[in-house]
Amino acid sequence: QVQLVESGGGLVQAGGSLRLSCAASGRVFIINAMGWYRQAPGKQRALVAAISNIGNTNYANSVKGRFTISRDNAKNTVYLQMNSLKPEDTAVYYCNANLFEEKSRLASDYWGQGTQVTVSS
Repeated sequence: QVQLVESGGGLVQAGGSLRLSCAASGRVFIINAMGWYRQAPGKQRALVAAISNIGNTNYANSVKGRFTISRDNAKNTVYLQMNSLKPEDTAVYYCNANLFEEKSRLASDYWGQGTQVTVSS
């Protein structure tokens, strides 16, 4: 079994910062990419940022210049540094990984449990 465990969510004032972490554990063999998605009340789940196994990154336009995604490959961990937070960033943030399990030839997507980020004005 593969598990993604998230941490770092919380309540901050507008203009503040948070750093989210997500660690993959279990029968992980190769991680192709990891990323962060978010879902606000009444909204669809949407990509925030993603990073590939060779370090290519992709950001939603709404967070460019404010958020930074990074990885620690040795720890199978992805981070999301969120600066200059706005009330519009309030959402549940979900970690995602596309990876191969040990002894598998099929890559699959896995999801974390979600962590609440609330930005007050």
